Amino acid sequence: MAEIKIIPTEEFSRIWAAPLPKEKRLALIADMCRANTLVSIKKAGSGHLGSSLSSLDIVTMLYYSEMNTISLGKENPNRDIYFSSKGHDVPGHYSVLHSLGILSKEKLMLLRRLDGTCGHPDVGTPFIEANSGSLGMGISKAKGMAFAKKYKNNSGRIFVMTGDGELQEGQNYEALATAVHQKINNIVVIVDHNKVQTDKPVSKVCDLGDIEAKFKAFGWHVARCDGHNFLELERIFRSFDKVTNKPKILIADTIKGKGISFMEHPAALQVGKGLYPWHSGAPDDASFQQGFHEIICRINEKLQNHGLNSLVLELISPEEKTRSGVTSESVADAYGDALIEIAVKRKDIIVLDADLAADCRVRNFERALPDQFIENGIAEQDMVSMAGGLALQGLLPVVNSFGVFLASRANEQIYNNNCEKTKIIYVCHYAGLIPAGPGQSHQSIRDISLFGALPEIEILQPCNAAETRKIVDYCLNEAKSTCMIRLIIGPSPRIITLPSDYQLKKGVGTVIKEGNDAIIFAYGPVMLHEALIAAELLERESISLKVVNMPWLNITDGPWLKSVIGEIPSIYILEDHAQFGGLSNTLIREAVDANISCNKRFEIMGIRGSPAWGRPWEVLKYHSLDGQSIMENIQKTIQKTKR
Repeated sequence: MAEIKIIPTEEFSRIWAAPLPKEKRLALIADMCRANTLVSIKKAGSGHLGSSLSSLDIVTMLYYSEMNTISLGKENPNRDIYFSSKGHDVPGHYSVLHSLGILSKEKLMLLRRLDGTCGHPDVGTPFIEANSGSLGMGISKAKGMAFAKKYKNNSGRIFVMTGDGELQEGQNYEALATAVHQKINNIVVIVDHNKVQTDKPVSKVCDLGDIEAKFKAFGWHVARCDGHNFLELERIFRSFDKVTNKPKILIADTIKGKGISFMEHPAALQVGKGLYPWHSGAPDDASFQQGFHEIICRINEKLQNHGLNSLVLELISPEEKTRSGVTSESVADAYGDALIEIAVKRKDIIVLDADLAADCRVRNFERALPDQFIENGIAEQDMVSMAGGLALQGLLPVVNSFGVFLASRANEQIYNNNCEKTKIIYVCHYAGLIPAGPGQSHQSIRDISLFGALPEIEILQPCNAAETRKIVDYCLNEAKSTCMIRLIIGPSPRIITLPSDYQLKKGVGTVIKEGNDAIIFAYGPVMLHEALIAAELLERESISLKVVNMPWLNITDGPWLKSVIGEIPSIYILEDHAQFGGLSNTLIREAVDANISCNKRFEIMGIRGSPAWGRPWEVLKYHSLDGQSIMENIQKTIQKTKR
């Protein structure tokens, strides 16, 4: 990795105390935060750069010049409150908190790490006022905070930032309407209007039209300015002081990637061939060094022009290498390829996406079969109900989004569709605990239970690319009812080997390692990898663990289950899900029905409590779901049984 240096808190104090006009000091502080944001994301290996950089001037202005939050302190009920609804910009927010001495250097450099800072806002971090990352909730939450302040006779304003793409979420408009009706006037919504969502311009995904007119139609006081101009921001905030009878909205026109020339929209779109390449992910070494050098040189030039010393930077020690397991195989890529192969022959297949085409691997489908592709924007409930309408007209919709949003946010719409007895394929991407860096808002550990409670839905998760293709073919071409396909988003930690003559058979799993002392059922590449590690470690202790891949998560063939367990006394179910409502629900119920449970010991290994964030190996270990922990658990149990 490239050499990493950060700007320490002391340098921010020095610059803020310099005898310069306030707007010049703010510009310097914001750029210094840009540099540290770039560094923290580079060190983390992932994160959201584009929207952090676009919002940083506004966040800097709020904390350093506009709000009383820091001067009054966290416990003062009359303080101003700021939080971001979109959540992607939290690395920039962390950098501002570090600049003020609130967030330590160690915490700043532990972005997306266990015991560090979360990839999306989490209230466990000082001055992070609300959890976000699940889009569209912020104005409603801010409305509740603002109401509470008035109810308790406390002063202080509520500032909430939304993304422009986020405004596709319907909940925003419920909040806009009710805030006026409820006479909540101590709230300021700031729209970071950088014109780009994920990797496409907002206008290409779902054009917002005249948002000034829309907001005014709801009865809000609306202003607009350059979100990178501190004098303009100051002017707008002072004008808001005079508006006491309405909630207020500032549309801040910003540039995604602001401050690093080759990351700035619209120039970056040319590099990305029409797609914005810097929304998420860490830059490569060359891009990091180029961007960091650009920011630091610009800051130092300004400092020297004002007769001030150049920045003093602090070197960050390189990180120790840790256990990693990745292959070139991606079940998500196999899904996207299989979808195209089938849909070319079937014009009734319509693929729907919620602004996640790249992550859900349907971008190639969009290019290959544009007439069979619908980009619905950030609006899962609308997308699912639209799919219901498509199905009622004899088409086969394939609905794509992150599992955590699709399964929970649109669950009522999915239930409604299900009651109509049509067939729809729901694909829950980013399923399970890993990757854990983005945090709880993105870790899908409830989706099996939420879909599993619905009648006549088949839930499947593949363990490798070959099984993925078979599952896609089954769901689209053979299944009679609605299916949910569960997919991890990252590369497989190992390629799970299935028999050369493997066939997908309803309710039946596959033994991928023989054993007779204990048996473990698992699903998906991540947990099967850990189960196999545990089996390999147990072999050294003369304990034989049978490992079974079970792609059917809510259907089990009773005779097969009885046969595969046989005389084995200890049965383990490894969940990539919360401990309740996953595969274990199905297996244990079937074991009881098939009279398998007598003299057998069942143990469920799943996620207890809220999921932790961090690197894969440390989060798996935290939840005792890594191979070593699984091995130790099984070893301890079997040794007790043998006594």
